[in-house]
Amino acid sequence: MPASTAEGILDPADIRNLVIAGWTGRDAARVEAHVRELETEGIPRPPRTPMFYLLSASLLTTAARITVVGGATSGEVECLLVSRDDGLWVGLASDHTDRALERTSVAKSKQVCHKPAARLLWRFSDVAPHWDQLELRSFIEIGGERAPYQAGTAAAMLPPEALVKDLISRGGSFEPGSAMFCGTLATLSAIRPSPRFEIELHDPVLGRTIRHAYRVHDCPESL
Repeated sequence: MPASTAEGILDPADIRNLVIAGWTGRDAARVEAHVRELETEGIPRPPRTPMFYLLSASLLTTAARITVVGGATSGEVECLLVSRDDGLWVGLASDHTDRALERTSVAKSKQVCHKPAARLLWRFSDVAPHWDQLELRSFIEIGGERAPYQAGTAAAMLPPEALVKDLISRGGSFEPGSAMFCGTLATLSAIRPSPRFEIELHDPVLGRTIRHAYRVHDCPESL
């Protein structure tokens, strides 16, 4: 790793403004196809794309275990853009979402689940020149075995600078103490729950990887 690169540590307690950017694909035709696909599953069409969902910052966690209600939740691997007093940083997180509630309200489906994130951060300026080459991967557990779930590059989504500019143009802010989920990739087969979710962000240019894994505990609605 070049000596000029910098690494930092994410402290969820420092985050006061948490934003989920959705429908961030660069290919408008593919985004529209995905919207129509989800409509057939009962998930409402977004009023515009991309969408920005404002969440409670307390949902962001670096814990290795989260608790959900019911078995209809699943994760999504995403780049996490973090604004601090010393500039922009990039991390890795999972937009864990309640898929059953998503049919009623996308915003509420995101608000009811914790958002697991890796502790390691990279300085954004170190990866910005080759942003599109960053590789995202996720894995789930099927029958006790690790199985690929998502795979692709950051080139599939709008650049972080464009997302921040769009957010601000709509009256939002991205001051220090803010974090934004930058969008996810399609699954390799189908959206499905898993008792364990593993995510990776790999930089092939600087030869380094951020990883995080967490287990999902399904809590019954009542006893």
